[in-house]
Amino acid sequence: MNDSVYVGNAGDDAALDRGWLLGHFKDAGDPRHSEAVEIKWGVHPRGDERTRWVRGEERTALLVLISGRFHVELPGRSVLLAQQGDYVVWGRGVDHSWFAEEESVVLTVRWPSVPGYAVTEEDGPAAGPAA
Repeated sequence: MNDSVYVGNAGDDAALDRGWLLGHFKDAGDPRHSEAVEIKWGVHPRGDERTRWVRGEERTALLVLISGRFHVELPGRSVLLAQQGDYVVWGRGVDHSWFAEEESVVLTVRWPSVPGYAVTEEDGPAAGPAA
């Protein structure tokens, strides 16, 4: 086993850390530790939603629909991801929220991986290193 290689399953591993597969929040010796980028395998049941908008975002994000129907809410705009591969990118300073119209799987990539972004329990089921 090479300590700089990790092999896993996104569905299995995501369940261990609220969807997050890679980022600053992984142990420093783990190949999934990164201060440059965060990756999340998000599995959302129908009706799942972020209870509060993310405000003052300091990262750029890419969200890709794997399956389902998923809405990303941005200031003055609602984006529907309806076909596998549909995606949306938003930059620093863009507030956002989301909800799953159908059971959905989405892949989120954010950069950089910023320590200190933590969602509190009152933010609901999307809580994690940052949702």
